[in-house]
Amino acid sequence: MTRLKRKRKRKTRKNQQDFINSLLFFVISVLFISGFLTYLWIYNEINLTVRDIVKLEQIHENLLTENRELDNTNAALSRSDRIASVARDKLGMISPEPETLVVYVNPDILAKLDVPND
Repeated sequence: MTRLKRKRKRKTRKNQQDFINSLLFFVISVLFISGFLTYLWIYNEINLTVRDIVKLEQIHENLLTENRELDNTNAALSRSDRIASVARDKLGMISPEPETLVVYVNPDILAKLDVPND
């Protein structure tokens, strides 16, 4: 009877050991798979972020180029000779002739103000 008990004890120990080994394998496998999936998820997020950064840098460069072009166009359209030619050719405006302005001051008014008469 003792032999039978020992065999049963060994069998139950072996079953327990097998269960513990199986459980340990399962836990390690789950941890490994979850770690690998987390790594892939982070790697994918980094790739998407880098791709977005590259797109935004391209958009920034395009906007800078467009801004420079608009500044050049603005400078070209704001030149005074161009404005004068558009006013003359398209709007039919003419430049006025220079005039001389003569101011006559009455000497009686100067005498009342005590201003020397030159």
